[in-house]
Amino acid sequence: MSTKYQHIFFDLDHTIWDFDKNAEETLHELYIAHRLNDIGLPSADVFIETYTRNNHQLWADYHVGKISKQALRETRFKKTFLDLGLHPDVMPLTFEDEYVQLCPTKTNLFPHAHETLQYLQGKYTLHLITNGFKESTELKTAGTNIAGYFQNIIISEVVGVNKPDKAIFEHAVALANCTKDCCLMIGDSVEADIRGALNYGMDAIYFNPHNAEKPADVPQQITQLKELMQLL
Repeated sequence: MSTKYQHIFFDLDHTIWDFDKNAEETLHELYIAHRLNDIGLPSADVFIETYTRNNHQLWADYHVGKISKQALRETRFKKTFLDLGLHPDVMPLTFEDEYVQLCPTKTNLFPHAHETLQYLQGKYTLHLITNGFKESTELKTAGTNIAGYFQNIIISEVVGVNKPDKAIFEHAVALANCTKDCCLMIGDSVEADIRGALNYGMDAIYFNPHNAEKPADVPQQITQLKELMQLL
């Protein structure tokens, strides 16, 4: 790849921090703690699968401003219970709060995350741009010891605008005190990370660990983080 890059911007959830794995661990623990099998949810796996589907869709809506943080958090478990044939009123009152407190403390990263970030930090200035929330982002980056890799951690909730809006990329480039032509964005969301960066005029690499079909307008992808050590 071109050696013009000086700054690399990473997404956090689903790119470095393994959101689905951490959520699965958390939900297994809460399923047992709240004895959800006793209220009509006989399978933890089906509960987690249904939640994951709903959560992904709600986050997609949040990325583009269709719903608020509050609506996302209020809806994801209620909809999951409804989809599984239960009235949301049977959901434990503290379930969402406990999930929000516990999940960001989980420390599963994608394979080779530390190795790759350490390598890249020796050659480039690294930054993080996340549509996640302030309190959870701080817990995730501190608990996994990745905060130190990044010169700037840009959180959409703090900035007031989400990826794919050009404004958050403009803000990130201004913080880096550089120009967009020497920057590269790496993330898992085609809409928020890749198209957001490309529409702004920043190069991007799609992180596609599940080998989803690559859209035609996505110029380059990787399936493992360690590939960046060969590309960059």
